[in-house]
Amino acid sequence: MSETKILVIDDEKLVRWSLEQNLSRDGYSVITADKGLDGLSLYKDEMPDITLLDIHLPDVSGITVLEGIKEINNQALVVMITAFGDIQTAVKTIKLGAYDFVEKPFNLEKLKILVEKALETASLRREVNQFREGLTARYGFDSIIGESTEIKKTFNLISKVAKSDATTIFINGESGTGKDLVAKVIHYQSSRAGNPFMEINCTALPDTLVESELFGYEKGAFTDAKATKKGLFELADGGTVFLDEIGDMQPSTQAKLLKVIENKSFKRIGGVKDIVVDVRIIAATNKLMQEEVRRGHFREDLYYRLRVIPITLPPLRDRGDDVFLLSKFFIDSFNSEFKKNVKGLSKMTMKSFQEYPWHGNVRELKNVIERAMILESEDQILPEHLPLELSSKEVQIQNVKGIDIKIPAGGIDIESVEKELIRQALDSTRGNQTRAAKLLNLSRDTLRYRMQKFGFLQGKDV
Repeated sequence: MSETKILVIDDEKLVRWSLEQNLSRDGYSVITADKGLDGLSLYKDEMPDITLLDIHLPDVSGITVLEGIKEINNQALVVMITAFGDIQTAVKTIKLGAYDFVEKPFNLEKLKILVEKALETASLRREVNQFREGLTARYGFDSIIGESTEIKKTFNLISKVAKSDATTIFINGESGTGKDLVAKVIHYQSSRAGNPFMEINCTALPDTLVESELFGYEKGAFTDAKATKKGLFELADGGTVFLDEIGDMQPSTQAKLLKVIENKSFKRIGGVKDIVVDVRIIAATNKLMQEEVRRGHFREDLYYRLRVIPITLPPLRDRGDDVFLLSKFFIDSFNSEFKKNVKGLSKMTMKSFQEYPWHGNVRELKNVIERAMILESEDQILPEHLPLELSSKEVQIQNVKGIDIKIPAGGIDIESVEKELIRQALDSTRGNQTRAAKLLNLSRDTLRYRMQKFGFLQGKDV
C-alpha cells in the first residue's frame, strides 16, 4: 500500500519544517512549497492525498491556490492555515470547498487528528464512488438482454429517456417483465447517477405508512413521531424516486404526489414549511391504468401527469428467441454462483420454452432455471428438470386461432361471454387462479381484476 502523501504550502520555514518532521514520524510522505504557484504546480505533479495551505502567501493568496486545486480535482481535501482571528476569511474558504481550517499558532496533536479525519473522509468518498461506479456498471444498457424487435424498440426509448431531462416517466408491463431493472438503468445511465435512487413498493407498506415514507414527518406529528424524519423525496433530492405498483396508491397520497410533481415541493406530515426538491419520478404498474381511472380508483389528472413519457415493456411470450438469450444469461450467472458447469438447454427443453406462454415473464424464467440448476446435476437442463406445467403434455389453451363462434342476429354481450369463459376456467381448475389464468392466457393479476369486475368470489390459489 502506498504512503499517504501530504502537501504543505506555507511561506514560514519553521512551520514547513515542523510539519514535515512531525507528520513524517507518523508515516506520512510530506512535500513542501513556500509559494502558492509552486505549491499549485506540485499539487498537479504529485496529486497529494491532503493539502495544508496557508491563506497568506508571498506571491498569490491561498484562496487563489485553493480555487486552482479545486479546478484540478474537485474532490481535493484542503485544510487552510489561517492567522489568528481571521475567521471571516476561513469561513469563505469553507464555502469554496476547503475541508476545514486551523488557526496559527496551531496545536500539532489537534492538527494530526484533523488530518486523520480528513483522510477518513477521503477513504469514505472513494468507497462511495466505487459503489456508485459498480451500480452504474451493473445497471448499464447491456443489462437489458434481448435481440427481438420489441425489446430493441423499448431499448432505444429507454436510451433516449435516460439521457433526457424528463422528470416523470411511466413504466407499464406485466409482472416479471423487468420494470424495476428498467427504472434503475434509466437512473444509473443518466446525469442523476451520482445522486440517490430511492424506491418504494406502494403495496409493500400499509396505507398509513406510505405517505410518511414518501414525505417524512415532523417530531410530534403523531404518537410515535419521536423525532423528525426525512421522507424518500427529500432524501432523493437531485436523484430519482421509483414508485413501484403506483396503481395501489391511496387517493390521499395521490393528491400529495400530484402537488409534488406540479410544484416540486411538499410538506412533511405535521409540517408547515414547503420543502423544495429536484427529483425524477419513475412510476410503474402492471395494472390497466385507464380502467383504474375509469373506475375512479386512480386520479385522472395524476395518471396523465405521470404518463408524460410512457414505456410499455413487452411480455416474454412476444419476444421470440429472447427466451434463449435470457436462458443463457441466467445459466452463466448461476454457473458462477453455484460453481456448476451447465452447458445449456436440451432441444426438448428449448421446444418447451418456446411453446410455454411465460405468464410470469422474465422473473418466472429466471426462477425455473435457478430451481433446475440447484436441484439437478446434469450438464444440460432437461424437460424432467422443469416444473410440471412446462414438462407435462397437458393440453393448454394458448394462442387459439380459428374458433368458430357465430354471432346471433340480435347481437351478443361480449362481457357476458368473457364472464362465462372466466367461470368455466375457474370451474375446471377448482378455483385455482394461477391455473385458470394460464388457461385463458392472462396474467394472474389481470384475471383477479376481471374476477372482481364480474363479482366472482376469490378462488383458492394453491
